[in-house]
Formats: sequence, C-alpha cells, structure tokens
Amino acid sequence: MLFDFQKIKPRDRYKLMVSTVVPRPIAWVVTQDAQGRVNAAPFSFFNVFSEEPPIMMIGIDHRPDGGEKDTALNIHDNGEFVVNLVSAANADAMNITAINFPHEVDEVKQAGLTTLPSTFIKPPRIAESPVAMECERFQTLQLSNTRLLVMGRILAMHIRDDSVLDAAKCYVDTPKLDLIGRMHGGGGYATTRDAFEVDRIDASAWISKA
Repeated sequence: MLFDFQKIKPRDRYKLMVSTVVPRPIAWVVTQDAQGRVNAAPFSFFNVFSEEPPIMMIGIDHRPDGGEKDTALNIHDNGEFVVNLVSAANADAMNITAINFPHEVDEVKQAGLTTLPSTFIKPPRIAESPVAMECERFQTLQLSNTRLLVMGRILAMHIRDDSVLDAAKCYVDTPKLDLIGRMHGGGGYATTRDAFEVDRIDASAWISKA
C-alpha cells in the first residue's frame, strides 16, 4: 500500500509515522519559567544526533487548543532544559505529566515526583529518572505553525550510580536502566528488556568469506 505524503493530511501522516517508527525514546523535559515555576512534559519525537557538538533534537507540537506548550515557551524564554529518560518504574508518573494542565499547575508535584538541582543550568532534574541530561538551546527551527524543532547542546549527563559499570571508560549498564519507549496508538509503550545481539561484520572478513 502506497501512502503519498504529498497528498494526505498532516494528521494522517502523523498516524502513519507513529505507528511504524517504533519504539521511540522519550524525552521527559523539565523547564522553568521566569517566575521559577517548573514544568515537566514527555515528548517522543526525540533522539540524539551528534557527539561533537553533543546535540539532541526534540519535536514539540502545540497544545490541543492550538496554543504553545509550556516547554516551548520556557525554552524560548531562557534556553535551558533537562531531558530525563523514562524507566519502567516512571511510566505512570510520566503519563501524569502528559496531562494538559493549566500553566500554573506543577506537573512534578501532581505526579508525586521529586527534583534535584542541576549543575550548570537553572531547571532541576527529576530525581526518580535514571538518566538526566542538562541542555542549553543550540538552535530552533519552526517547521510549521504547529511544530517546533528544538536542538539542544548537552552540557552534562547524570546517570544513576548503580547503572555505571566503569566511570573512567564511560561503560553503562544499559539493561539496568530499564528504559521504555513509545509505541503506537494513544497509550502504547515498550520496554527494552527483550534485547538480542548481532555481531558487527568486518568488511574484509565478509569479502574473504565470499
């Protein structure tokens, strides 16, 4: 079945993309407004794209009522944010922070979460998250009147101590992080527990085998 993206509606493109590009990692973004109020919200249009400079990207859409989300407004105002990764133990709390609360509502408090101070930026990180990345805005692109692409430079990464195998070598016990990813539909998620390994093939070995 061919779907011509030049002919179908944006909402239909969205449904096709999120039903097939899975699982998607979740950026659980914490920002802070000028009055010091903290906001937390999850985004699954997210990934890392470069190590030099260390860049991640987050696609932020508008609220259902058409207004800009607090995450986008706060990043626009102060250029700082923390991307926390979501473990299976955090799934319910993350889902609560996805509620479209009014601006003045503290999602962190509503979800029963706690925060820890960041090292280089003002917005705090989520204490319950196994990984948190302090970021500053690198660049933003207004892709459409409803979609903003935020590029952030990672300034620092916090990883839960029990998931670091060798700090000097930057070896991480990834399975122990027990991260989840976004799947299809309104509430589809997946764990990263069902993993398998495939050895990389050396080009010379493959050629000699042939």
